[in-house]
Amino acid sequence: MSPFALLTIFVLTLLPLPALTFSLCRTSCNNIPINYPFGVDDGCGAPQYRRMLNCSTNLLFITPSGTYRVQGIDYNKKTLTIYDPSMSTCSILQPHHDFVMSEIQSVIIPPAPDTVFALLNCSIDSPVLNHYKSLCFNFSGHSCDELYGSCTSFRLFHLLSNNTPPCCFTGYDTVKYMSMNILDCTHYTTVYDTDGLHGVAPLDWIYGIKLSYSVPDTGCDRCGLSGGTCGFDVETEGMVCICSITTNATRECGAGSITSGRDRQRAFALLQLASFVLALGAAFYVIL
Repeated sequence: MSPFALLTIFVLTLLPLPALTFSLCRTSCNNIPINYPFGVDDGCGAPQYRRMLNCSTNLLFITPSGTYRVQGIDYNKKTLTIYDPSMSTCSILQPHHDFVMSEIQSVIIPPAPDTVFALLNCSIDSPVLNHYKSLCFNFSGHSCDELYGSCTSFRLFHLLSNNTPPCCFTGYDTVKYMSMNILDCTHYTTVYDTDGLHGVAPLDWIYGIKLSYSVPDTGCDRCGLSGGTCGFDVETEGMVCICSITTNATRECGAGSITSGRDRQRAFALLQLASFVLALGAAFYVIL
């Protein structure tokens, strides 16, 4: 091999290749489709939902109070259902626990209106039974007596106190602003699709939390029709249309697709340096 070729190969191997800003986005996790505005790979989906979902063996929803398994996502109704493994249900009694969301989660993906938080075994001094009694409401015709009487786990409260301890059916805003300690209730459970639970016994309630999300209007449909995937720049969080591992566009894939600005600069600098090395190598070869 000529000295010119050896020199060229040696120098080029020392040059840093353009960094790949984006990876292709996974479209499912454990058989649950992952579509916009969600993403499990950084740079995919909408930046407002960044790092809210994690894909390990299961799809997980992450909040300040813990990690919750995603049971399903309905993209037509724009809802996502999760299950809190630490909450009590009709069949299991768990230790005291709070459900806490971040400020942005409370705004863009809060619990849906048909998700009810049942605060259990409350003291007679509980705020929701006194100053904030209006926060409690009728839940599909169900009562505390029914809950304590039908559920094996909650029946314990009745046995210990020899009466029916107060409870409160309320919405997420109550537990958002007041912790379980402030509410002075020892346990809670959550059920969703409550509109369809009239006449349904607690053993057959759908336990979990349904979240209702909104989709940012960023022109994502245009990107999808062009064969791309909606995402964002991981540094600026500006919307981009991901066309391939190395290429993205501002709105849609096609003739106008470009690499990211930082990658274009690196690629251009690499091309200039490679040209210089080739010229230098040619001159060196002539001298020899």
